[in-house]
Amino acid sequence: MNVLVIGLSHRTAPVRLLERVALTGDALNKLLSDALASEHVAEVTVLSTCNRVEVYAVVDKFHGGLADLSEVLCRHTAIGLEQLRPHLYVHYEDRAVQHLFSVACGLDSMVVGESQILGQVRAALAVAQDQGGAGRVLNELVQRALRVGKRARTETGIDRAGRSLVSVGLDRARAELDGLAGRTALVVGAGSMSALAATVLADQDLGELVVANRTYSRAQRLAAGLGGRAIRMEQVAAALSDADLVVSCTGASELVLDAAMLSAAADARGGRAQFLLDLALPRDIDPAAAALPGVTLVDLEALADADPENGVPAEVEAVRRIVAAEVAAFAAGQRANQIAPTVVALRTMADDVVHAEMLRLEGKLPGLDARERAEIAKTVKRVVDKLMHGPTVRVKELASGPDGETYTAALRELFNLDRTAVEAVMSADLTDDVMGDLEGGAS
Repeated sequence: MNVLVIGLSHRTAPVRLLERVALTGDALNKLLSDALASEHVAEVTVLSTCNRVEVYAVVDKFHGGLADLSEVLCRHTAIGLEQLRPHLYVHYEDRAVQHLFSVACGLDSMVVGESQILGQVRAALAVAQDQGGAGRVLNELVQRALRVGKRARTETGIDRAGRSLVSVGLDRARAELDGLAGRTALVVGAGSMSALAATVLADQDLGELVVANRTYSRAQRLAAGLGGRAIRMEQVAAALSDADLVVSCTGASELVLDAAMLSAAADARGGRAQFLLDLALPRDIDPAAAALPGVTLVDLEALADADPENGVPAEVEAVRRIVAAEVAAFAAGQRANQIAPTVVALRTMADDVVHAEMLRLEGKLPGLDARERAEIAKTVKRVVDKLMHGPTVRVKELASGPDGETYTAALRELFNLDRTAVEAVMSADLTDDVMGDLEGGAS
C-alpha cells in the first residue's frame, strides 16, 4: 500500500492562496480524471473544503507519484509549482494514514474537533467512487478514517472542546452587536454551512431571519423550516441595508457581495453596526468592506488567527492516542493482507500437486471406483491442508509486523513460488471464500 497525500491548508497557506486552489464541481472531477490518467497513480480522491485542498493517491513510486500529482494540481489551479511549493505538505504511507485519520478526527481543523469534516471526507469519497478514482485501498482507508473520526467523538469530548466555524463566527457577531436578540440576520447561500448558520440563528430570538440563494426554491425550503423569509439573489443588495448580521457561504467563484453594494448599504445604515461573516472559499465578501463605517468583517483567515489552539489539551491528547493506535492497527492489517496473494499462490500450487498425484494414481490403479478415488483425494487434500495450515497462519501473523515483507519473501523462496503466479493473484480481487480460507483452519 503506497498512499501519498499532497496538499495545503489553513496551517500552511494564506486564505488568498487557498481560495485560488479551491476545487468544486466539474473542476474537481477533471482533476480526478487527469490524476487517474497519470503514469504512477492507481487511485485518487480529493478533499477540498473551505480551508484545505488535499489529494490522496495510491502510487507505484513515491517520486513518480509526487511529480504526477504536483503537475496535475498546478495545472488545474493555474498556479506554478514554485509558488505552491512553500505551502505544500507531503505525507507517505503510514504518515499519510496518520494525517487522514487526524483530519477526520478534527485535529487538523481550523476549529479543533469540528464535526463537519466527517461529512466532507465522506463526500470526497463519494465523488471519487463516482469518478472511478477510489479502488480497494482508498475505499478501505477512507472508510476506516470515518470510523476513527466517529470513535474519537464517541470516546472523547473533542467535539465539545472545539466549536464549529459557524459557532465561532456567530460568537464574534454576538459580541460585536451586543447580542443577537431582535436583530435582522441575512444568510446568503443555502448549502450545508449556510444552513447550519441559519439553523443556529433561528434559536437566537432574532427580529427576522432572511435567506437568499441563487436557486430560490432552496432558499424557500430553508427559510420555511426555520420561520424565516426567502428572497432572490437580485434582492440581496436592497436587503443589506436592513441586515445587522450577514453570513455568506456560497460556492461562487467570484465575489457575491462587492464593495459598491456594501458601501451603499453602509451609507443607508448611517453608521449603525453591521457584522459580516464570510465563511466561503473563495471568499464571498469584498475585503474592502472592512474599511466601511460601522462594518466589522470576519472571514476564515480571521477565525483561524483568533483562536489557533481552541481544543482542550486533555481531549486533544486522548484523540491523538486513538489516532496512533488506529494507524498502527491499520498498518498491521495492511501488512498482513500483503501476504494473502503469496498464501493463495501457495495453496494453488498445493492443489495442483494433489491433482497431479491423483491423475498419476489413477494411471497406476485404474480399477479404483469413484467412491474410492473420492476418498483418497479427500484424504490427500486433508493431509496437505494440515501441513500447510500452521506455516501459512504463522507467516500471516509474522507478516503483520514491521518486517512482514521479509517473511513473505522467505515463503516465496522456500516453496519456489512463481513470481508471476503471485502477481496474478495480486491483480485479481480476492473473493470472500479465499479470504475466509486464509483465516480458517484445516478441516
